[in-house]
Amino acid sequence: MFEEGEHMIESILKRYPKERRFLLAILQDIQRTYNYLPRKALNEVREYLDIPLSSLYSMATFYRALSLKPKGKYVIRVCDGTACHIRGSMNLLEEIKRELSLLPGEITPDGKFSLETVNCLGSCAIAPVMMINERVYGNLKPDMLKEIFSSLGGEENG
Repeated sequence: MFEEGEHMIESILKRYPKERRFLLAILQDIQRTYNYLPRKALNEVREYLDIPLSSLYSMATFYRALSLKPKGKYVIRVCDGTACHIRGSMNLLEEIKRELSLLPGEITPDGKFSLETVNCLGSCAIAPVMMINERVYGNLKPDMLKEIFSSLGGEENG
């Protein structure tokens, strides 16, 4: 995946002066481009900013929005906060497991979907809630998930 878009790292780095204060912005751009922080990209950032690799890893592991592990094209985040848990978030996770053969922290073999649980998405009024990338789905019932995943090409996984 990284090799195909290696030139993207160069274009991201060219957007920023060679100053350490831009590290987070650079990492966020790389995260948006690849859905994770490839090691080769971190090495290029290290060389560009002339900072220790440990500084990069420190920041990459501090912020939850950054990931060292690949994520799917569609990142499914199921809220398991109190309101969502009481209203059936565990049922949603069971349905996701059945439809996509996917457990929290995993990615489908084709790289299309990955699943995470989060403590709160801030949408308690429409619990249970999940997000797929930036789109919020509320008042969910397990039988609604198949159609949502199919609209994203998930039928190929099930």
